[in-house]
Amino acid sequence: MFPRESFEAFRDAGFLRPLYPEEYGGEGGDTLTYALTVEEVARACAASSLFVVISRLGVMPILRWGTSELAARYVPPVVEGASQFSYCLSETEAGSDVASMATRAEKSGDGWRLTGRKAWITNAGVSDRSTVFAKSDPEAGNDGISAFVVESDMAGFSIGKLEDKLGVRGSPTGEVILDGVEIPAENLIGEEGRGFSYALTALDGSRPIIGIQAVGIAQGALDVALGYVVERKQFGKRIADFQGIQFMLADMATKVDAARLLCYRACEMIDAGDPDVSRTAAMAKYFAADTAMEVTTDAVQLLGGAGYTKEFPVERMMRDAKITQIYEGTNQIQRMVVARRMLDAVVGERS
Repeated sequence: MFPRESFEAFRDAGFLRPLYPEEYGGEGGDTLTYALTVEEVARACAASSLFVVISRLGVMPILRWGTSELAARYVPPVVEGASQFSYCLSETEAGSDVASMATRAEKSGDGWRLTGRKAWITNAGVSDRSTVFAKSDPEAGNDGISAFVVESDMAGFSIGKLEDKLGVRGSPTGEVILDGVEIPAENLIGEEGRGFSYALTALDGSRPIIGIQAVGIAQGALDVALGYVVERKQFGKRIADFQGIQFMLADMATKVDAARLLCYRACEMIDAGDPDVSRTAAMAKYFAADTAMEVTTDAVQLLGGAGYTKEFPVERMMRDAKITQIYEGTNQIQRMVVARRMLDAVVGERS
């Protein structure tokens, strides 16, 4: 169930505004501030951190490539917390392979008609607006994808199956069905046929954020484990005094800090407009996600039988950590991105 009370408390405390540009009612919108916010929320609740992540991801293509009129219409309500966005890119047969998407956008009078089915959409059933990617030219491959803003109350828009997930269970994930949804021409984001490029660039900006979400989850699990090992006694002394436990803690803390710094570096590169951010963003995402999975699993181990129960939050954190290795591009895809960027640089230097 979506943590609406948590969202409203977050909004009422003024924590949404720093995530967006001043011209739309925000307080800056730099990526590092965004990352720090997500990290601290994820430290307590990964599902709650997603209500920060998803709307910002949804409006980023509008902010970067949409007209000023489109941004002025859709971004301020998000800043105020009166509206939420979803990012509709994936489909059942088009996850990592975005270009194989089946959703179609056809010209209809002065506007567009969207038909298709999106899968694994975060905030499905909660968001009242969505950025939807669809094939406007099915024969053009990557160059035939366009991006559109769709409102949830438009005729033909509906929510399909909601997933019963392993983790982040407080954040709904489901299908978005587009059954001939008619949208006005001005709801096209940027240029026709540029949606694939927009999607990849938005993901470059979002991957360090998923990385820092993973860092927050890992740090939260480490916090719980530290508190437990200094209280729990076996064989007449604290288990924190056993060298094997100390080595585990040292490795956990070192990896969390390394992942955090890599994510911060990627965020700073985004804010600086560094053209080489794609490689670092992918590194940050997969290293942090792998770290989160390892650290949360170790935290469960450190708590022993207690860690396997719902009395302590580490089992939830372990389940939550798993998704960070999958969404925003699987960790296998991230490794491909890193390697290809490295090889491209070598080839470029030698040509």
